[in-house]
Amino acid sequence: MKERTRARSLALQVLYEVDLSDHLPGTVFTQRLKDFSLSPKEKKAEELEDFARRIVFGIIPLTEKLDQSIAEYAPDWPLDQIAPIDRNILRIAFWEFGISQETPVKVAINEAVELAKLYGSDAAPSFVNGVLGSLAKFKNEIFMSLKGL
Repeated sequence: MKERTRARSLALQVLYEVDLSDHLPGTVFTQRLKDFSLSPKEKKAEELEDFARRIVFGIIPLTEKLDQSIAEYAPDWPLDQIAPIDRNILRIAFWEFGISQETPVKVAINEAVELAKLYGSDAAPSFVNGVLGSLAKFKNEIFMSLKGL
């Protein structure tokens, strides 16, 4: 698994646990980080930890807004019917290309599909690809509506 994919995987595990429990994000992040080797190189591991941390703590305060955008721009997939793991994969990719804008759309979608292959059901990769494809068409419009946050 590529290093940034490992960082996204860490972020996914944290977001998934926080989504399904009352656990504090900082505590969950610290615990998961102990179980995860992001890179054998210390400096690289610090960069990857920072990347995972930005994802987690960038998404958590925007969860409701991200979910509203997913529901609005991908209405064929009701949010309450999306598996929690898939919902968090969507949030990560959408946050990366739609909010932080530091990851190109194609890269974010490809990484999300890889996470869906690892953690989701057999149908998850195509589902995640389809939803993110719909969101990508409106990324500028969505970004402008969320920019005031």
